Parts: sequence; C-alpha cells; structure tokens
Amino acid sequence: MNTARFALLASTVLPAVVLAAPARAEVAAEAVDAPAIIVYGVPDGYEIEKTRTATKTETPLIDVPQTVTVLSREQLDDQGVGSLNDALRYVPGVVLGQGEGHRDQITLRGQSTTADFFLDGLRDDAQYYRPLYNTDRVEVLKGANALIFGRGGGGGVINRVSKAPEFDKARTDFAGGVDSFGAWSLAADLDRPLSESFAARLNATYEEFANHRDFYDGHFVGIAPTLGWKLGEATRVVLAYEYADDQRLTDRGVPSFGGKPLTGYDEVFFGDPAINRSSVTAHIARARLDHDFSDSLTANLSVQFADYDKYYGNIYPRAAATATQVDVEGYENFTKRQNWSAQGNLVWKGNTGGIGHQLLIGFEASDQDTSDSRRLAVFPGQPNTSRASVLLGPVISIPAVTWTGVTRSSASNVRALSAYVQDQIDLGEVVKLVLGLRYDDFRIEATNLIAVPVPTTVSRTDGKWSPRAGLIIKPRENVSLYASYAKSFLPQSGDQFTSLDATTATLAPEEFRNLEAGVKWDLTERLAFTAALFQIDRTNTRANDPVTGLPVQTGKSRTKGFELAMVGQLTKGLQVTLGYALQDGDVVSTTTAAPAGRTLAQVPRHQFSAWGRYDITDRFGVAVGAVRQSQQFATISNQVRMPGFTRIDAALFYKLSDAVQVQLNVENLTDTDYFPNAHTDNNISTGAPLNARLGVKLRF
Repeated sequence: MNTARFALLASTVLPAVVLAAPARAEVAAEAVDAPAIIVYGVPDGYEIEKTRTATKTETPLIDVPQTVTVLSREQLDDQGVGSLNDALRYVPGVVLGQGEGHRDQITLRGQSTTADFFLDGLRDDAQYYRPLYNTDRVEVLKGANALIFGRGGGGGVINRVSKAPEFDKARTDFAGGVDSFGAWSLAADLDRPLSESFAARLNATYEEFANHRDFYDGHFVGIAPTLGWKLGEATRVVLAYEYADDQRLTDRGVPSFGGKPLTGYDEVFFGDPAINRSSVTAHIARARLDHDFSDSLTANLSVQFADYDKYYGNIYPRAAATATQVDVEGYENFTKRQNWSAQGNLVWKGNTGGIGHQLLIGFEASDQDTSDSRRLAVFPGQPNTSRASVLLGPVISIPAVTWTGVTRSSASNVRALSAYVQDQIDLGEVVKLVLGLRYDDFRIEATNLIAVPVPTTVSRTDGKWSPRAGLIIKPRENVSLYASYAKSFLPQSGDQFTSLDATTATLAPEEFRNLEAGVKWDLTERLAFTAALFQIDRTNTRANDPVTGLPVQTGKSRTKGFELAMVGQLTKGLQVTLGYALQDGDVVSTTTAAPAGRTLAQVPRHQFSAWGRYDITDRFGVAVGAVRQSQQFATISNQVRMPGFTRIDAALFYKLSDAVQVQLNVENLTDTDYFPNAHTDNNISTGAPLNARLGVKLRF
C-alpha cells in the first residue's frame, strides 16, 4: 500500500473512531424508519416477509417453491454498497463476472448472463452497470423462471425494486461519502405527500469513481422522479422515470501466466486510458396501474419504455503473458437500443369445493430494436497489425492505434408475445400446489448491414411452452418442505440478440430444466432459514463442428448443488445474513469447445458469506462480514485457475443525533491479495486492497 493511500485511509478511520468514542447516548434515538413500498411489500430489518416478484402475487416467501434471496435497503446501506455488482457479493450461488469491464455480468448456478436483469418485474437487459441509489431492495430468484419472466433466466434472475412515494409521511434524506482511493458520492432522497391522494419522490445521485487500478476514473449521474396517485380507495397509479449517465474507464484486468493470474501487477493497467472508455446514457420510463375490483379480484398493468445509448472501447490482453511481455488487441463498439414492454395481470383469490386458489392470468408483450456496430484496432508497424506485443512493467506502453472500417454492423428487432396462467392451490392447511404454464411467441429478425453485395436479413420464430410445478408441505405454519420443476428457454442468438445469421437461424432454442427441493423455516418472526438442493440441465448449447467450422447443437451441461441461508434478527440488536453454496458444474457431452467432464467456467465449489450488525447502544453499532470463495476456472478451457480467497469487511455506525449518522465501512480488512472474477483466460480482475469509506447521512 503506498504512503499517500495509507495516509488517506488513516484520515478516514481516525475521525470515525473518535466520533464513536461516546458509547452511551443520554436520550435513546428512534429507529430509522423502514422505507415503505406501496406496491411490493414492506421490509423488516434484513428480512423480507413477502414478494410479488416470484409469483406475481402477494405470497409469503415461505410459500414460494424456489430459492429467493432478498437484499433489503437496510442491508445495502449497512454494507455501504452503491452498485448491483457489489450488492451480490454476499449472495451464495452468485458468482460475479467481469463483464469486460463495462457491464454487469453474473453466473447464477453455473449459467452466465448479461441480460437476466429486471426493474420492478420488467426486463432491463441492456449491458451497463446498474446503480442502487433508487433501489429499495434487490431480489435474486434462482432456478428457471420462464413462467414469470419469459426467455432466459436459466440459472435465475435479478430484480431491482424501486423506491416509491409514501402517502403518510415526508422524508428529506441526504448522504455523502468519500473513500481512501478518492472516490466520492452525494445522494438525495426527497419524499413528499402533497395531498391525501398524491405523493412525489425524487432520488438523485452523483458519484466520482476511483479505485486501486492505475488511470481508473469516471462518474455517474442519476435522477429518478416518481409520482404516486390514489384514485379512490381501489385504484393506484405510479409513474416513474430514471435518467442514468455513466462514464468510466474500461478495465479488463491482467493476463494469466503459467495457468494462473499474473501476479505483481494488481495496479497496472493493460490498456490505453485514452481508448479504454465506456459511455452509457439510459432513459427508463415506467407506469403501473393497480385496481381492486373486490377483496378477491385485483388487476395490474405495467408499461415501460427504455432507451439505451452505449459506446465502449477496449485495448486488452489477448493471450497469456510471458516473463517479459504480453500481446494486446482491441476494438470499439457502438450500441443503441429501445425497448417497449407491457405486462398485465389478473389475480383472483377464492375457493372451489373447499380448495383454496390464488389464480393468476397474465400477458406480456415486448418490442426491442437494437443497432450494433464494431471497429477493430490496428497497430501500424507491428508484424501482425491486429495485435501488438508490449513489455511488462509498472506502466504498459501501448503503441499508436488506428481503426479499421466497420467490421460488423447489424440491426435487429425482437418481438415477443406471451400469455401465462398460474394457480396456487391450498389442499387444506398442510399441502399446497403451484402449477403454471406460459406460452411465448418469440421472433427475432436481424439485418447484416455490411453484407456483400447487399444487406441481408434473416429471421426465426419460436413458440415455446414453459411449465412450472411446485409441491409445498407445511407440517407447521412456520415450516415448509417443497419440491419444484421448471423449464426455461433461450433463442440461439446470445442473450443480447444483436445478430442472427443463416446458420443460427436454423437452430432450436437452448433449454434449461430445473429441479429443486428444499426447506424453509421461520425460526422466529424475524429470522428465516432456508436450505435447497438443485440441479440444472442445459441442452441445445452451441459448439463449432470440427469439419465445417459451423455451429451445431451438441452441447449439454449440468450444474447441481446445495445452498443454505439464514437472514434476519438473530438476537435483540443483532441482524445477520449467512449463506453457503456447494456447486458442481460440468460439461456433459463432448464438443469441439470442451470434452465431457470439463468444469464450467466460474463455478467455485464452495462459497460462504456472513454479515452481521450489532447495535451496542441506541447510537453505536458495529458490523463485520466475510466472503470465502474456493478456486475456480476462468473459462471452460480449464487452462487458467483462479485461486480461492477470503475477504473480511467491517463497519462502524454512530448516530450523532436523530438527524445525523456517521458510518465507516472498511473493505478487505486483512489486505488480502485476490482475483474475484474474469472474462476470459487473460482478462482477470484484481481485488481491491484494504480501503475505507467514510459516509454521513442526514435526515430532516
């Protein structure tokens, strides 16, 4: 750790220790109010009692036949995380991906995805980094989820639930912080009930980026106004808009050396700070209407428009390093996307012949237009002008770069129409069933704009059924044993659907079949325990034919594992979240890409996480957390092994008054050297060393 950074770390730690010195308050401070959610439920500390996301109905988590992990706003605040990627670090079964240094990418139960992200239950599938300043909670729904979410989601999906206006109280919250790298942020949350039936909320933030990597910089601007109406006793309307502007350095980490990540270069940037840039502008507008026809019949309708404009440039290591040098190559990419989506649901609760029902009937329609183009980097004067050899050192000197003409340019349209039905059946007080079926009519049309002699257009249409069946046995009201089966699909154009050619247009979609069995036990009203066994079989994956070189459908893989979690209030004043995942992911059928028996990429066998906050007094609290991850392979080649690691975090919380709270978060307390994720065998991220963030929260 360099002297300047150590001094800055000390300057943030010492004031917080001094502020924390008075252990007792003369007057007990009131607990911070939990944020209310007028549509989705109310959190209770680290535990969430209900969620609409898993079933599109108000269902207690104990009655959902799948693993659902919920990260409450309180937990996100305590851990001091501001981005989705950081928030998921403590979720067992989720492995963070590098995403080429410009996007969220995760591996959920062995299935890598850049598109299985949702915002208030609606698809948010562009490739960018998602902030959390306007997020009330994050929901991780594991296993195949096509019945509720449609295509993809083979290993699970991530849903962000937005903050919403409150009608019964006003809030004025401000927050700011600075860390030992020099990154800082400011945020505001203004909530006003303007009448008994009308409320408005505004969330806004500005963040300045910095980390341990050389040249890393950037900023984020986010603005999210939301309006809420009560149109009488039975009807509610929410209108929301979010603007995001993200500018940052694109960093793809270090190469490998000798089958492991290259060490000794944790801060060295293997790119060109003038070229490695990412720029994203996003506009997302949503409207939701809820209406109660009666106590037993309700309906809702949601509409969303999203516009994304993205550019990113990359110079990155393309091969393993030698003792003295490494080869680099590069490209730049331009993407514009517009998404329209609409979703409607009708929910009826009732009884037939003494059997209870919660019947869901719904539809979803979406239309997506994407334009995508790419140019390759050229290194004049190099033996192979598409790449350059550079010497290893404290600073990597990249030769002059020019660009080819456009090497890829496509325009694609994706249209999906879906209908689904689900019944949650109560067969007495002990046995429950969840049965559902969804039909998707999915069409993709793609035009190669630079095809010779004229642009060419290909298309494919698939009609797919996605079933779901779950059995829940409740020997006691606070205990459920469940088993479930679900199936999902993904058309053969990658999860971003930017292109389609004559060959891939002939291939049937990939399929994901998920089996899960588990137990959910509410140990107390505020403490929940879950355990689950799962198996995911993925078929129809693509590989290149060894003779023709064309893609064929031969790939099969299987991921199976076991997960444990406990979340909530363990004792008075002690909030905890504990998790463990045991996973095995293997290729089942031999292809030219990988032989049978090879391990899937970025599937560590063991993951363990623990976080606990204890309030020593009404004003002073402490927290400690740990993440343990065993070794994993960077890619399916199994040629580069990323070592296991343990990272320990800690936090201090002190209330100066009911209106002012000071918080100190320290990450990687033991200054562990580790490699958290990768994109390829030679794009491997380096973990940040010991660092601290000092924050202040104001509430008026």
